[in-house]
Amino acid sequence: MPDKPAMPDFANWSCPLPLADYPTIVMGHGGGGKLGNELVEHLFLPAFRNPALENLGDAAVFDLGSSRLALSTDSFVVQPLFFPGGSIGELAVNGTVNDLAVSGAVPRFLSASFILEEGFPLAQIAAIADAMAKAAAHAGVRIITGDTKVVERGHGDGCYINTAGVGVLRPEVTIGPHLAQPGDAVLVSGTIGDHGMAIMSVREGLEFESQIRSDCAALNGLIAEVLDAVGPNVHAMRDPTRGGLASTLNEIAIASGVGIAIDETMVPVRPEVQSACELLGLDPIYVANEGKAVFFVAPEVAGRVLEILRAHPLGREAARIGHVTTEHPRMLVARTAMGANRVIPTQIGEQLPRIC
Repeated sequence: MPDKPAMPDFANWSCPLPLADYPTIVMGHGGGGKLGNELVEHLFLPAFRNPALENLGDAAVFDLGSSRLALSTDSFVVQPLFFPGGSIGELAVNGTVNDLAVSGAVPRFLSASFILEEGFPLAQIAAIADAMAKAAAHAGVRIITGDTKVVERGHGDGCYINTAGVGVLRPEVTIGPHLAQPGDAVLVSGTIGDHGMAIMSVREGLEFESQIRSDCAALNGLIAEVLDAVGPNVHAMRDPTRGGLASTLNEIAIASGVGIAIDETMVPVRPEVQSACELLGLDPIYVANEGKAVFFVAPEVAGRVLEILRAHPLGREAARIGHVTTEHPRMLVARTAMGANRVIPTQIGEQLPRIC
């Protein structure tokens, strides 16, 4: 039997899952689950540790002179590049805008870097750039710098995009994944699983009476209306992308040291998305979204926030799905349609690769 490869320096890490058993990167490290979280917590965070990074939110919040700013970065490797409801171009802009917005910032400026494979059609990159320009204009942000790199044929996958975004924090608002409080109402701005199932329906050739379309959208306008009305009463927000609603709620439960209880019957899911998930053996609560936000708000303003969301085109199917509790700290528990309770854990790896 051949000798096992020497374990890397992190072989002695102590963590909930045996990350040290993976001497190389696997797809699950990029899926928004436990493997990815451990990679950040035990490798990247110790290497780069500083106060702005510690929060591990969707954007870093920091002071620059008299201003409080938010900075976010993201990379996009979705396949296919064009899908029902959008493309990698809209996804790159909207994903970064949303990361800033759920941090309580007003998004202002973006960068855009392209990694292109030799042989990639110029017509496709032109279509992607045009989609990005339109998405940026719609979101009210400007793409002010960027970069282009080309790799040899066979060493890429057509087009990857990296973005960074800068936003200005509202002075009256302090929002973070560690600030959810017992009693908070948990609201979601609309149906879940639309983006992930739009991608998978194309990949798997699934056809339904109603086409599944990605929910890819910029949420800064919707979020601004909520913050204008009840700003200090919003304690935490996230956009449930990779790992879906389940991973997002688990992350906030852990960061805040609280329990989260939801009612599965109140979580909005489109019938065609539910059908696609059943065909593929997936749970929509783990499926990625690109145009939804989760709000943790003081209970006395929950009704008002729901009214604001439902009055907006992007929030018409918003729902109150649960609350924050002192019970079962650091865990997400769901009440099922049968009246039983089940723990919803963070998945270990990636349910759907190359979704964003």
